[in-house]
Amino acid sequence: MICCLFIFMLSCSNNPKADLIVINANVHTVEPAQPKAEAFAIAAGKIIAVGSNKEIQGHADAQSKVLDLAGKTVTPGFIDSHYHLMGVGKRSFQLNLDGAKSLSDFLQKVKAEVSKKGAGEWVVGRGWIEEDWPSKKLPTCWDLDRISPKNPLVLTRADGHAIVVNSAAMQVAGIKRTTVAPKGGAILKDKHGNCNGIFLDNAMQLITAHAPSDTSFAMQIKYTLAGQKTAFSYGITQVHNMGSSWRVVDVWKKLYRERQLKLRIYNYISGPGPDADLLLKNGSQIGLFQNRLTVRGIKSYQDGALGSRGAALLERYSDANSTGLLVHSEAELLPLTMEALRKGIQMAIHAIGDAGNRSVLDIYEKALLKINLSEREVVKPRFRVEHAQILHPDDQARFKLLQIIPSMQPSHAIGDLHFAVRRLGLGRMDRAYAWRSLLDSGAIIPAGSDAPVEEGNPMIEFYAATTRKDTTGFSTKGWLPELKMTRAEALKALTIWGATAAFMEDQSGSILPGKLADFVVLDHDLMTGPQGKLYKIKVLQTYVGGELVYNSKETEQ
Repeated sequence: MICCLFIFMLSCSNNPKADLIVINANVHTVEPAQPKAEAFAIAAGKIIAVGSNKEIQGHADAQSKVLDLAGKTVTPGFIDSHYHLMGVGKRSFQLNLDGAKSLSDFLQKVKAEVSKKGAGEWVVGRGWIEEDWPSKKLPTCWDLDRISPKNPLVLTRADGHAIVVNSAAMQVAGIKRTTVAPKGGAILKDKHGNCNGIFLDNAMQLITAHAPSDTSFAMQIKYTLAGQKTAFSYGITQVHNMGSSWRVVDVWKKLYRERQLKLRIYNYISGPGPDADLLLKNGSQIGLFQNRLTVRGIKSYQDGALGSRGAALLERYSDANSTGLLVHSEAELLPLTMEALRKGIQMAIHAIGDAGNRSVLDIYEKALLKINLSEREVVKPRFRVEHAQILHPDDQARFKLLQIIPSMQPSHAIGDLHFAVRRLGLGRMDRAYAWRSLLDSGAIIPAGSDAPVEEGNPMIEFYAATTRKDTTGFSTKGWLPELKMTRAEALKALTIWGATAAFMEDQSGSILPGKLADFVVLDHDLMTGPQGKLYKIKVLQTYVGGELVYNSKETEQ
């Protein structure tokens, strides 16, 4: 009723009055009919007018606040289309191994954390990448035993698809030489058949099930609020949260009711399993708390990661006698996908390797063929493949043909360019991050960061998408620059395409009258600034629904 009344008021007045007027701005609207503007007006959390300073000042009255940006750049609020909100928040509360430059550096960081613990107390950490070390070798339980013979250690690789543990942790978990890895997982061993402490994908649960739980309601609240703070500092106004339980959703609802949580969350329930079954039974929850929370998707996995060699490939890895891991069988995922199609639930399945991607595309295609249009709650379900990193040329056009969305994270390419050629060989590099091929076929690419796997900074995503280089300017043979995005495409990937992937293109993703007033103020123009400095652009202010939720020290001074 309120929305209808608001629309009626707009239609009956040439100059509806604004709560907030933004003037003297360099506005990139991401609207093709009016790509640039210098001002816009906001009322009741929505944009009511966009145009010149003169046009917009007509919407001001004595009660209107005026934000004069003196030429600073404004874009729509960034949408991170692949985010792990609780993981980002948790990063502030556990051992952070990001940035370790060698095995020795890694071990020193862990040893310092162990020294703070009591006898037998677990140490949990995340963020190591052996590809950043001179040795390029995975750490082992024997490395960890030297610094922690008694405290169990479980340390997650940055990609979240591998852990390294010490002997104490394996002893607590009852791991032996004869322990069999579950389907979709692997336990790595030395040449004598001894477990070396590395567990991949589904096998990680053999250890993590014994580690201390961090799922208390109080801790989940702390993780959520810490994650929100980080998101706002990077100009992120909406996240597509990739996998949660209903318990976490209950935490968010409490925080929304208390107005502590203001970030927009488009959530996927982890599946297959009881939580996903409950979503299929009860249906979606859309637009709760003034369009802050939507739960209408299921997140699943079909393979591992390229770095830890768990990504499922059609041909063997160039540097290992393996083709990776498929996590689920078609018999497990196809019925789930078909039921989701009937109930209007969006599927988002993780696939990195070309075999993993082909498997997911096959499952989606079979579900779309089996479920008639008359049986579907949503005719165009916008099913997604999360990552879509390595795609066989035969499969690249299938995304547009099947109307499947490739949800990709450009910053993964920054890390992968240092080892992908070793994993794949030069002959398969045209399959890696084929952004240009997908865009030219007519697909859209909503961009995300996979934070905390990556930093979660949209400016790094923008830089990676438009340069295909790391932040030092480095590229390498086989890392095809012609597959990069244009700046206009990269901005769409971080805004309107993310909104489209969440069925919200009519509500967010651009600066247009009638849309939610989510926007970001930047210290430099991302569309014209020097290429090598794009990732250094800072967020000055973040607004959600016209409310200031982040203000940098730079603007406070």
